[in-house]
Amino acid sequence: METQVLTEAEERAVISKVTWRLIPLLFTCYIIAYIDRINVGFAKPHLEPVLGVDPKIFGEVFGTGAGLFFIGYFIFEVPSNLILQKVGARLWIARIMIVWGIVSMGFIFLNGKTMFYVMRFLLGAAEAGFFPGVILYLTFWFPARERARTVALFALGGVAAGVIGSPISGALLEMDGFLGFAGWRWMFFIEALPAILLGIVVLLVLPNRPSEARWLTPREKDWLQTKIANEARGVPGVKHRLSDAFRDPRVWLLCLLYFLVNVAGYGYEFWLPTIVRGLTGEGEQQNNFIVGLINMVPYLVAGAAMILAGKHSDRTGERRFHVAVAAAIAAGGATLAAFAGNPWLAMLGLVILLAGQKATLGPFWALGTAALSGTAAAGGIALINSVGNLGGYFGPRIVGMIKDQTQSDKLALLFLGGALLALGAMALALKPEAKASQD
Repeated sequence: METQVLTEAEERAVISKVTWRLIPLLFTCYIIAYIDRINVGFAKPHLEPVLGVDPKIFGEVFGTGAGLFFIGYFIFEVPSNLILQKVGARLWIARIMIVWGIVSMGFIFLNGKTMFYVMRFLLGAAEAGFFPGVILYLTFWFPARERARTVALFALGGVAAGVIGSPISGALLEMDGFLGFAGWRWMFFIEALPAILLGIVVLLVLPNRPSEARWLTPREKDWLQTKIANEARGVPGVKHRLSDAFRDPRVWLLCLLYFLVNVAGYGYEFWLPTIVRGLTGEGEQQNNFIVGLINMVPYLVAGAAMILAGKHSDRTGERRFHVAVAAAIAAGGATLAAFAGNPWLAMLGLVILLAGQKATLGPFWALGTAALSGTAAAGGIALINSVGNLGGYFGPRIVGMIKDQTQSDKLALLFLGGALLALGAMALALKPEAKASQD
């Protein structure tokens, strides 16, 4: 297939047009998904009497329930992405968002440990396929040299969720008693509504492929589609079939890397409000809004780190060292937070930890999509995300167990730092990726 000839300025204009048409909507969707995924961390101090468990094991129970989200995610991830490839992103992403919004809203009826476990599992099952579906979708629209930056822009929604959602969640908890309902019930109800509304928007406006984009000219469509198709053909060893993805040792190593990314990330994020409360010396149920404001600081810095790392990785074409260096910086932040006697230094460590962990995401997913195409991409991306997201189960649970046993954050933070060091070492163990043509 012969690539249409565009000038360099015209190529940049096409990529810019696609970016502005797709990324703001997908970015906003991910903000909502991430808020609904992690807002349980803000509800934690209010759920102890609701779950009815011994306070001595509440940390483990909460961590287990928070992590069960990822078990549902794991089970349904690959089937969901394969369906998306067949029915199209517009219909399937809309379906995912509407269903997860309904499930998230159902948390207002939460009553007891068993229901908590079941609802977290169902929320993961409902959201399964959203993140890897979007990663797959972006490979239909963006050449390889643009992907680290583009994935970073999309994944920035997870960071923006912390910036936006932290003070909002804290403020909604202050509605305690309004119309006779607890603040945590208001939080789950109000934060679930946007998922349903945005699901309808996606159904109305999101094009499945460049050929459906009315805002691209025929010449622009031809260039974009042939460019991406030719890139897949030009990468040595590119995999196209589903079975290729499951037999590829590199895919399984990427699964393990992403597992460590999420052990550290979710082990941190689900417990961050609790750690911040400890640093500020506030009681479990005091000053929710202030805790929310402090909680958003690491996310602000992490957002800048993600964009810078993604741009630099695309400019140099290098991925492995970007992942490894970011992970090492994050591990240093975890160590600083663990041993700092001063709360300001500890907070600096927490900021560095999240910035480094989030900075791994753009280069990592550029690695993950480099040698996969077609059905192999649908299955392989989903496999990496689903197996990797099991780290979201083990991370919070292990952090909860450590905190229950030690009544301290130090060993929990060192555990997260160890996971990040292992991530960096394993990233360097990957063979250098083949590069697609830049022509």
